Amino acid sequence: MGKLPLKERFEFHGEGPFNFSALSFVSHVSERALLDQGLAWHETRSGADALVCSTPERAMLELCDDVSDAALVYEVDALMQAMTTLRPQRVGMLLRHCKSIKAKRLFLALADRHRHAWLPHVPLDDVDLGRGKRALVPGGHLHPIYQITLPGDLDEHLG
Repeated sequence: MGKLPLKERFEFHGEGPFNFSALSFVSHVSERALLDQGLAWHETRSGADALVCSTPERAMLELCDDVSDAALVYEVDALMQAMTTLRPQRVGMLLRHCKSIKAKRLFLALADRHRHAWLPHVPLDDVDLGRGKRALVPGGHLHPIYQITLPGDLDEHLG
């Protein structure tokens, strides 16, 4: 990416929370193969090559994996509030393949917090949520179902 003649800069954040096998991102990768990994082709403008991007479901799990403090929980929570049209089957598939317990628990706790209509339809069989409680933020409020601490003042940060 660093060799591309772009003014935008890209930041590498490690391998991410998924255990999918690497795809060769060339123009012949099928849309189905990408969707099976929570990815999709994105047209940038007419005549330009398409980019491979995360679907909204995968992007939210990737964001949840990067959360390291209360300020980031507030941002991810605000984004999760708008995620009203996520696809339950894709969410379930991605949760099964996600290797980050923190990302899965935070994703589900925030979806539950916003009472998204799609959440009860997410197949959670074979989704490993780990064991025990997880302290995401010190002194936070423990989510009773997903056993992860969220900031106690989370409601105050929604617009």
